Amino acid sequence: MSETVRFREAAIEDLRAMYDYIADAAGHTRAFGFISRVEEHCKGLALLPLRGRASDDLSPGIRILVFERRVTIAYRVDDIGVRIVRIFYAGRDYSEDLFPD
Repeated sequence: MSETVRFREAAIEDLRAMYDYIADAAGHTRAFGFISRVEEHCKGLALLPLRGRASDDLSPGIRILVFERRVTIAYRVDDIGVRIVRIFYAGRDYSEDLFPD
């Protein structure tokens, strides 16, 4: 069964910030390629939405998926499909950034 994958605005902003960071360090071509791979990895959750690790200790229903050991993807699966909540790069403390209160 194939699910719909949606990106929350915060996740889109995370991708934009990641692009800018990589582009500054390695150029726009590398940044575009990397962000494209991250997006495709997220979209792959349409086929296997439960492959990430359940992390109910962070928030009920949140799942964590790691991409290329550098990106942490936080998402939820609901009745409509997969919602990409946030995308963190290079060891950011996602538990605090995901739920700052």
